[in-house]
Amino acid sequence: MKGILLVNLGSPDSPTPKAVKPYLDEFLMDERVIDVPNWLRNVLVRGIILQTRPKKSAQAYKKIWWDEGSPLIVISERFKEKVQEQINLPIALGMRYGSMSIKKALQELKEKGVDDVLLVPLYPHYAMSSYETVVVKTMEEKEKHFPEMRITTLPAFYKNEDYIKVLSNKIAAELKDFDYDHILFSYHGIPERHIRKSDPTKFHCKIDGSCCSINSVAHNTCYRHQVYDTTEMVKSYLGLPEEKVSSSFQSRLAGDPWLKPYTDYEFDRLAAEGKKRLAVITPAFVADCLETLEEIAMEGKAQFEEAGGEAYKHIACLNDDDAWVKVMVNWISNWNLNATLPS
Repeated sequence: MKGILLVNLGSPDSPTPKAVKPYLDEFLMDERVIDVPNWLRNVLVRGIILQTRPKKSAQAYKKIWWDEGSPLIVISERFKEKVQEQINLPIALGMRYGSMSIKKALQELKEKGVDDVLLVPLYPHYAMSSYETVVVKTMEEKEKHFPEMRITTLPAFYKNEDYIKVLSNKIAAELKDFDYDHILFSYHGIPERHIRKSDPTKFHCKIDGSCCSINSVAHNTCYRHQVYDTTEMVKSYLGLPEEKVSSSFQSRLAGDPWLKPYTDYEFDRLAAEGKKRLAVITPAFVADCLETLEEIAMEGKAQFEEAGGEAYKHIACLNDDDAWVKVMVNWISNWNLNATLPS
């Protein structure tokens, strides 16, 4: 019997330091998030970061927490329910980190008689620390606890025409009453070394400004290439002026070079260049979360206005929009009919 496993990032169970600490421990101890030797990761995470970060993160979570719970969890559950209403197959929702584990979700599917699973990492782009870690963790749980299950994985859908269309239409709708000077596509940041580690050729990804535009098999796992592709396709679909669009990368840890330009630097640069009305979209996520709601919608707005900006528009993620639900339903239906998965 076929079934669907939707997987997103995850969330602490409550916006308190006590709940945030084990969540951050699981997240930051993932070797695909902080990819250093285990002993060093232990020192960095448990010896340094977790001594202060849980309190600070809990304060951030409190700013965005809904009455129903974590926005990411609530949105993901709403999305799942809407998809379920249109699909006559069992669907389970799991999270890579936190109490809503992938193992629990697979167990839920097993109890419903599912032995053929479509794994849907809810990330448009391939990155070690997002898409890849979901796939690896799911396969580990399958091998250990559900060896009888067959798992097919939905490919990263960053350039799929249906996805680009629904994302573009979302942006257009949100900009209908906002006369912008500039649109910033702000993507989740990753260390530059992740790009090189994910390069199967071991030589193509130089991050030199040109490698992303030279055709290569490396692009199948190159996050940098894929996010710039998304920006270009949306820009083309909507006919956005070249000079009014740019891409940047948010959320980084100190110490290593991360993908540039940095979003927080861009807020200051754009304001200094006289861009008074800024719209920001975060297409690395399909559901709003701490990073989009606190870092971009709140902190980003404050920084841009402090730098001289006058109007700031945070464009929400696709969340549980009906058009996005319809796209996912179509992908699942095609898989159920043994048709080709999106590419």
